[in-house]
Amino acid sequence: MHVGSKGWYVEELKNIGVRHLEGRKIEKYKTHILANLLDEKKD
Repeated sequence: MHVGSKGWYVEELKNIGVRHLEGRKIEKYKTHILANLLDEKKD
């Protein structure tokens, strides 16, 4: 899996315990939303 791909973001978010956002699975969101979410959670 390539760093920065959608799958990479999903895997990283799941590793920190995030599986849902606003009642939807994170796999349903586009890459830029996942990137912003990961950036918020890492701080």
